[in-house]
Amino acid sequence: MSTWFKKELGDAVMAAPVLETIKEQHAALYDVGIDVSPSVYVRYDAGGGLHCEVTVYFSPTAATLANSFHAEVCGTPVLTGTSLLAGK
Repeated sequence: MSTWFKKELGDAVMAAPVLETIKEQHAALYDVGIDVSPSVYVRYDAGGGLHCEVTVYFSPTAATLANSFHAEVCGTPVLTGTSLLAGK
């Protein structure tokens, strides 16, 4: 079984700079020209609240990047409703 990771970033406005940093570090760590690149997904969830909450999911092959953001281990996420943040 492959281990996925997640990082809850909270409010979307506050999460924006962290999302940029994740993309930059992904580009620095991984060769984006290869056919299979570690993937990072992002989910924006309004959840009926006032603010949109942001969660980032790191694929098993993006473990190094996930660890640098202190992401926690999680089960395989349902990717419906997510967007690709970095990778393929």
